[in-house]
Amino acid sequence: MSTPNGFPQHSRACVTQSMEGGAVQDLQAKKAGKAAKKEAGGRVAIPTEGPVSVGTPVSETLKLLPEELKANMKIKSITPRPPRKPRLERAASLDEKSWRRWRRFRTSQESLTDHNDTSSSNGSLQEASPSPPNRGRASPCHPCCQQNSLHSSPDASEASAVGKSRGSTSDLGKRASEISSAFGGLLRGKAFAGGKPRLAQIMPARPLPPVELNVASHTLRTANRIDSDCLDYQHYSQHKFGRVSSSLSDTRLHGNGMVFDSCSTDSMKSTFSLLTPIRAKDVRSRSYLEGSLMASGALLGAEELSRYFPDRNIGIFVATWNMQGQKELPVNLDDFLLPTDPDYAQDMYVIGVQEGCPDRREWEIRLQETLGPHYVLLYSAAHGVLYMSVFIRRDLIWFCSEVEYATVTTRIVSQIKTKGALGICFTFFGTSFLFITSHFTSGDSKVNERKLDYNKTIQALTLPKNVPDTNPYRSSSSDVTTRFDEVFWFGDFNFRLNKDRETVDSILKQNPDTDVSRLLVYDQLTSEMSRGSIFKGFQEADIHFRPSYKFDIGKDSYDTTSKQRTPSYTDRVVFRSRYKDDIQAVKYSSCPVIKTSDHRPVFALFRVKVRPGRDNIPLAAGQFDRELYLMGIKRRITRELQKRREQKDQKSSSICSIS
Repeated sequence: MSTPNGFPQHSRACVTQSMEGGAVQDLQAKKAGKAAKKEAGGRVAIPTEGPVSVGTPVSETLKLLPEELKANMKIKSITPRPPRKPRLERAASLDEKSWRRWRRFRTSQESLTDHNDTSSSNGSLQEASPSPPNRGRASPCHPCCQQNSLHSSPDASEASAVGKSRGSTSDLGKRASEISSAFGGLLRGKAFAGGKPRLAQIMPARPLPPVELNVASHTLRTANRIDSDCLDYQHYSQHKFGRVSSSLSDTRLHGNGMVFDSCSTDSMKSTFSLLTPIRAKDVRSRSYLEGSLMASGALLGAEELSRYFPDRNIGIFVATWNMQGQKELPVNLDDFLLPTDPDYAQDMYVIGVQEGCPDRREWEIRLQETLGPHYVLLYSAAHGVLYMSVFIRRDLIWFCSEVEYATVTTRIVSQIKTKGALGICFTFFGTSFLFITSHFTSGDSKVNERKLDYNKTIQALTLPKNVPDTNPYRSSSSDVTTRFDEVFWFGDFNFRLNKDRETVDSILKQNPDTDVSRLLVYDQLTSEMSRGSIFKGFQEADIHFRPSYKFDIGKDSYDTTSKQRTPSYTDRVVFRSRYKDDIQAVKYSSCPVIKTSDHRPVFALFRVKVRPGRDNIPLAAGQFDRELYLMGIKRRITRELQKRREQKDQKSSSICSIS
């Protein structure tokens, strides 16, 4: 069917569609009622205020009509004209491949599209492809019409139409303004850009938190875990200590924190982890063998100390255990060395043994195997069957001085080395440490002999030897414990409870494990320390565990032999410091799960304050027992592989029966 001008009727819909695009077609769908009436009436004559002659250009009339009416009316005659600005986006949208892509996207978009044409704050999906042809209203365009629609544009309102308009001019003007504003909003949203659906830009709901580049944190001291909510040191130190010490390099990279404003520092931003970037000029000027206390280049100075220990406190584990000379070692030492109560492992482990096992090397391997690759054996020494081992985190060995040791025999016959003392000392940064493990005279009533052992030990231990005293003005030549900043003394002191076995048993049955205050009233060591006759200046943490002596081997019951020895607190850990409150006891307990001896191991956890030092001391220079380290790690790997193999064999050997 053709128009009076001879142009095919179905080309009329194509021209109209090219004029208004996808937005007009959406509006057509909203006014389905009007469209149905128009189709039922066939061609619509547009009434005007005056008669319009046939010779009047149709474009002159269409300019006066709203956009909505242009899209819905039936044009009697039309003269196609070439567009002013060719646009090929519409042709691409009508391609068969684009149409299939649009259909797939339309199907997946239905649940995401805002049906009220309102976009959300974070940017909802917006349809950017043109609307598909309306199957209920128009048939597919003729090829010739398709050719014309390829070059159509929103400016193609130059097309002419003849007819009469219905309704008042004010209603039409109002509708025209609404349609133009909606159409302009779509254009501003770039709904027709391209021919492909696009996602609106997604913005974060709130500003992202600033990234702190200061890597000096409280968690650098942890061995196996990193606390996720640990604050950056810059904020942590301001809150707790009121001062900030930037320690990212000796020259404090670009002031406070790291400011990457050069190529070299920009490259460092992505390469450094927890290691501090060091400038080349710092390496040239640094001298590790000399320097003042506060020198920026000092290895043991304040800046280096703050980098590793922002709060200048280290964790120390001190333990004592009388092994009773047993060859058999516990299967697992985890509960002894790595108790589950504190969240983190300690920085230093010092273990003293009395009546140690015959194979001392095997004992040290077991210690290394348990502590794992994070720790190395800084030093170990022995005096007969007295053993002491000092393990330290492997990244801290560079801040230790040379390690020295000395021994004292308290037996009348010096060749018998079952009783006596063993001392190990060294300086860590600027703080000197002394660790002493002792085995005093045994016997319920030999309190005086034990005090003599103590006095002989503090006078005969010749320490330090080459390492300088950090504070010689507060030292005494007659007491070795006054020549060090921090002193820990632990061992089997053999002090007993001055009470009969029946009374002690009744108290243990009546009171829970944590309430032992009634027993400590009869403790010999507590009484002697209160008088000042032994361990002068020393302190002991509160005791909340049951007596560590004497048990039946392999059992939790106290001595059931004919001797019926009274349970006692023979194994103790005491400490003293030159400075008040430098040592804080965190935990003091025993390990009841280890039952290979008649003594239970006793351990204590401490927080110890460390001060910066000078570089003019003899350094250990990273020295440690490398052979023991490798053997312990190999043993640890072998044990893990064996455990996995056993689990695999257990799974493969299991039989499932179906009834």
